Amino acid sequence: MIEWRDEGPLIAVRKHGETSVIIEVFTAEHGRHAGVVRGGTSRKVSASLQPGTQIEITWKARLEDHLGSITVEPQRSRAAQVMQDRVALAGLNAVCAILSFSLPEREPHPALYARTVALLDLLGQGDVWPLAYLQWEMALLDELGFGLDLSACAVTGTNADLCFVSPRTGRAVSRENAGPWVDRLLPLSPALIGRDITDENILQGLKTTGHFFENHLAPSLGDRKFPASRARLLDALNRQP
Repeated sequence: MIEWRDEGPLIAVRKHGETSVIIEVFTAEHGRHAGVVRGGTSRKVSASLQPGTQIEITWKARLEDHLGSITVEPQRSRAAQVMQDRVALAGLNAVCAILSFSLPEREPHPALYARTVALLDLLGQGDVWPLAYLQWEMALLDELGFGLDLSACAVTGTNADLCFVSPRTGRAVSRENAGPWVDRLLPLSPALIGRDITDENILQGLKTTGHFFENHLAPSLGDRKFPASRARLLDALNRQP
């Protein structure tokens, strides 16, 4: 019998049989990991199996490659942070869905894990959360091999007047060197490089990162559509006063 303990935010739950559920947890040391929670549909257990809840788990299986069973000990709920906040709720759903969609199973990502827990703990803090979320998306793309290189122009190597991003390579392009390709390039929002942080620039930055999710990351994972919860988050951010 193989057994280990770890913790992390719960990112997905689906029914399994009559009384059990399969959960996915983004754990600190074991990456995105799934397992069966026996009796997970009961009122007592299901109350602690809400997306975003920080849980400690004990995973057991006869062999390493088995699905395994999980027992859960809740550490802290994040429900209060999102209950009355439409943007926070949309953000929580988007983060969980994107992690479940994107992360390879059972592959540790300690730096991304730490950033994710910090991001989830900021839910409901509308003055800082949108920028933190944009930076999290950039970190996720980088972690999975689709990172943006915005440090210098892809054509000249200089860092002056960088205004665009190549939709193919993710590298920055200066205004002077955009040339006839300008209509095909993505905007380099100042928020992507930590400057001029406004709601408008954050949304523009999210449109650029969204291109790499939709056109680079998602195709690399097969014939799967990127989670619609991200589009709902952008809509919520657009609508906030």
